[in-house]
Amino acid sequence: MSRIEKHFVTFYSPGTFVAETTEKPIDSWDIETAKKMAAKITERHGAHPYGFRFSTRSRKDDELDSKVTKTSGRYYLNCKVVTLAEIKNRKDPKDSRWCPNLLFGDGKQSKKGENRVNRHGGSI
Repeated sequence: MSRIEKHFVTFYSPGTFVAETTEKPIDSWDIETAKKMAAKITERHGAHPYGFRFSTRSRKDDELDSKVTKTSGRYYLNCKVVTLAEIKNRKDPKDSRWCPNLLFGDGKQSKKGENRVNRHGGSI
C-alpha cells in the first residue's frame, strides 16, 4: 500500500486573544519560500505573520483522512529570540511591562521585534 504525503506551512499572526493562523500547501519545507508566502498574508485588523511552522500530513490509500505525521519547530520573522533572564539583565525600564506577561506563560523565551515583544511557545 502506498502512502500519500502533502506538506503545509502554518503562519502565525497577532490576534485579539490568541494567534491568528493561516495554513497553506507548500511543495517542501523551504524556509525561503515560506518567507515569501508570509509577505503576502494579511489577517484581520491588518496583522502580518510573525512566524510559521511546517507540517506534513500523510495517509494510506485505504484511509479517508490524513493525519499530521511530522512538524517543524517554529520559525520567527524579523525577531530576535531572547530569554526572560536576558530581558531582566538589560534593566531597561521599557521592558518592565513585559516581564509579568512572560512569567504568566512558560517564561522561557520571548521574541522581540520592532517595538513589541511576543511570547509564544515553540522552538526555532
